[in-house]
Amino acid sequence: MKRKRKDDHGDDKDDEVEEEEEEMKMEKFYSLLRSFRDARDRRRKELEELEKISERKMKTEQPTTWVPCFEWSDFTNEVGFRRPPLLFPTPSPSTSPTTPATDKPEMDQHQSHSLDLNLAL
Repeated sequence: MKRKRKDDHGDDKDDEVEEEEEEMKMEKFYSLLRSFRDARDRRRKELEELEKISERKMKTEQPTTWVPCFEWSDFTNEVGFRRPPLLFPTPSPSTSPTTPATDKPEMDQHQSHSLDLNLAL
């Protein structure tokens, strides 16, 4: 705490008032510090309690995801289908540059039934 020199004019009363004000400010400051510490400690305790509660819940709860369990008999049984599998048409033969020119009319017939997959720009 800073103290001013006493003037020769008798300002002792002003100095006492200033000292009291300084002491009040310091008391207020320290009370604020105490209240911040108390609030911090309360919050820390709350968080610790919440953590303990969540740990207890994690231990008591069953896992929510289903984990499949397979046995060898699952793979040895024959599979029975409800209906016959779908039959897809066979793809048309591709036109390659090695085909002879005599097959050109046949290729036109195949091309007329197939999709044109060439990209046009």
